[in-house]
Amino acid sequence: MKLNGLRWWVVGLIALAAVINYIDRQAMGVLWPAIAEDLYPNETADGRKEIYATISVVFMFAYAFGQAIFGKIFDWIGTRLGFALSIGVWSIATALHAFAQGLLSFSFFRALLGVAEAGNWPGAAKGNAEWFPTKERAFAQGIFNSGAAIGGIVSIPLIAFMTIYFSWKIIFVVIGLLGLLWLIPWMILVKAPPKDHPWLTEEERQYILTGQKNQDLDSDGEFDEGYNPSTGELLGHKESWGVIIASAAIDPIWWLFVVWIPIYLNEVFGMSIEQIGLYGWIPYVGAMFGAWFGGLLAQNRMQKGWDVNKTRKFVITLGCLIMLAGLTAMSDPTLVQSMLPVDINLPLTAVLIMAFILFGFQTAIGNVQTLPSDFFGGKTVGTLSGIAGMAAKFSAAGLVRFVPWLTSGGNYAPAFIIGAGLALLALASVWLLCGKVRPLRPKMAQ
Repeated sequence: MKLNGLRWWVVGLIALAAVINYIDRQAMGVLWPAIAEDLYPNETADGRKEIYATISVVFMFAYAFGQAIFGKIFDWIGTRLGFALSIGVWSIATALHAFAQGLLSFSFFRALLGVAEAGNWPGAAKGNAEWFPTKERAFAQGIFNSGAAIGGIVSIPLIAFMTIYFSWKIIFVVIGLLGLLWLIPWMILVKAPPKDHPWLTEEERQYILTGQKNQDLDSDGEFDEGYNPSTGELLGHKESWGVIIASAAIDPIWWLFVVWIPIYLNEVFGMSIEQIGLYGWIPYVGAMFGAWFGGLLAQNRMQKGWDVNKTRKFVITLGCLIMLAGLTAMSDPTLVQSMLPVDINLPLTAVLIMAFILFGFQTAIGNVQTLPSDFFGGKTVGTLSGIAGMAAKFSAAGLVRFVPWLTSGGNYAPAFIIGAGLALLALASVWLLCGKVRPLRPKMAQ
């Protein structure tokens, strides 16, 4: 049996994994008002926010550790088994949240979830490099990243709706089952890499392999060619540090909203879980369109004759400038509201600005995440993606942990101003450290 366009089926499944990933991840934030009322009835609003921040930071440190671990795991055991291990463990961890009784147990289950969920991102980068030619990678990464955005769109209203019929404990069990169901089509469809997959047409096989010039320099069809340095040699390249620092600067912007959107809406506008369900999904619509836009823009520029270097830097720069403008506006949404030609309420103004920011984030991040496969061969992509992801989660955890202090009394402007500075740092790291984006060679380390 042959399946036309098999690479698009594969990236579709990886995108679906990202949807499930974000449903599992967002459940805690959406359900927190109910959880806090159940487990911490005597705490103040700031006290509950401190507890939530602590649990979130535990998750993110575990996530950072998991990205470094799973980057190596995917390079060792491959994309197929790597995803099976990652999503299998995180689905079980999600269901275990139903048994949490307080800070310690929630932190333990969130840590297990964080380690396992982290595999989704280096796995996607490696799967992208494995299944797509260079010119299609930004678009494929955009499809995958849109899965995270769709997960955000779906999860907030879905979980809010489920609270009408189920307790927060039952909800964790139900959404934990989704990932286990995903394993069935994944294990059936992704039987082998492109070189050996029995369902791949010969035309598509050659299209994929011949388009991976930096992955298969001797054209023997093996996906282990290109420059694959040791970890020490990898970190000796300034380009690697450009990727790591850009990831560490840009990622906290995403997590600022992923972790705090429900809490922000609850604290600043007094919204219930049901009301959060009506507003909280809107920012992720911007993220979804940004993921598609960033990938399509990169693909379009390459089709017009731009090289990888010019394309990556142009799209990343555009995304960072959009974030910079949006985060500055978010520090005072009332000013933006007063300038709008139509009369809309302040909560809607705020979430629309968030949508603009996340549009810029996803425009940039897909191209940042393809940089490891632009620089190195297949056996190194997962490693660099994992290290960059680990650095990103450490920096994001730092910002998330300080949010309760930065936003004491409900003023979130300082957090948004810091986010704007991080967008500038990400932009500077790409331009100053990544040099010309092209396949690296050992002599370039000198």
